[in-house]
Amino acid sequence: MGERIYDVGIIGGGIVGLATAMALVKAGVASVAILEAEDKLASHQTGNNSGVIHSGLYYKPGSLKALNCVAGREALYRFCREQGIVHEACGKLVVATRRDELPALAALEQKGAANGLKKLRRLDASELREYEPHVAGIAGLWVGETGIVDYKQVCERYAAVIRSGGGEIRLGFRVHGVARDGGELRLSSTAGEVSCRNLVNCAGLHSDRVARLCGVKPGLQIIPFRGEYFKLLPARYGLVRNLVYPVPDPRFPFLGVHFTRMIGGGVEAGPNAVLAFKRHGYKKTSFSLRDAGEFALYPGFWIMGLKFWKMGFGEFYRSFSKRAFVKALQRLLPDIQAEDLEPGGAGVRAQALEANGFLADDFRIREAERMVHVLNAPSPAATASISIGESIAAIALKNFALAGK
Repeated sequence: MGERIYDVGIIGGGIVGLATAMALVKAGVASVAILEAEDKLASHQTGNNSGVIHSGLYYKPGSLKALNCVAGREALYRFCREQGIVHEACGKLVVATRRDELPALAALEQKGAANGLKKLRRLDASELREYEPHVAGIAGLWVGETGIVDYKQVCERYAAVIRSGGGEIRLGFRVHGVARDGGELRLSSTAGEVSCRNLVNCAGLHSDRVARLCGVKPGLQIIPFRGEYFKLLPARYGLVRNLVYPVPDPRFPFLGVHFTRMIGGGVEAGPNAVLAFKRHGYKKTSFSLRDAGEFALYPGFWIMGLKFWKMGFGEFYRSFSKRAFVKALQRLLPDIQAEDLEPGGAGVRAQALEANGFLADDFRIREAERMVHVLNAPSPAATASISIGESIAAIALKNFALAGK
């Protein structure tokens, strides 16, 4: 009996890859395989996610982020209810602590309204403390659609749906070669080879490399940014009722250090956004000559660095100075002290950077012959995963002529 040839092979077992596979299985595609490099699913960006179900507040109306976040948020809430996944639509507070932040706060409110949010409420200083008694600010915005969930559990349920629909999940399959063989694509790895008629690249931190393996020029470089967290000690959980965010700097695709109540208990504080010298650089000491060398030789990195060096220096300083990290947190919660915090985890964000130094903010999906490459899918990708997965599957079904199989 010959080797099985999959209709679609999906590189990457994070939440976007799983959601895409789930959508393809539900659409009746005969054979779908997730090819994951690690020995478990959701090992990187998804598994180190803070667990926020984003509302759609921050994103430019009409952008892929805005459209998919709003649709994906509601789809995710439905999925959690149907599957019995513990979640909570707890809401969050965005706090302005300075007068010069008020225009950006007003712009956020306008974006949220344009994106269809119905549970927005503008707050004055006294009203802020009705929601979060320990918060200090001059104005704020309550966002009722925001929620919390454990995305590892979400991924487990996605995987169960995939398997029940006949899809396969192959772990420990790190792709290092892609070759065309007639009408098929042969993917090689240390775990053997797989053939598929069509390919979807959802490799996250390695999406640009996988695209190049496929002979596709991605037009961007993945630059890893590490986000580091502290955790509140149990005795200080009462400082935060739900989620508390600052008004973000609109120049950057990061939201600033904030407080997040976790669905499994506890409160996280962070993250910062510090350049990582390894794509899986979860520790301050993590270093890869290959990874660091790649972005050091990339023109866009130096353009970005010259433009934003001051911000970058501040992030590095907070990375090594707990005192500086606490000072940033105290802008939102003055009562918090260094002794209230213990080290938490860290995650690495795959940030797409163009050659002109532009930090790609929206999702980037590129089509090629028999291929779809997801080249930039940062936050809110987890929130939007069902919607993104359906969109990618629709491209695959159209391009690969798999409808009805």
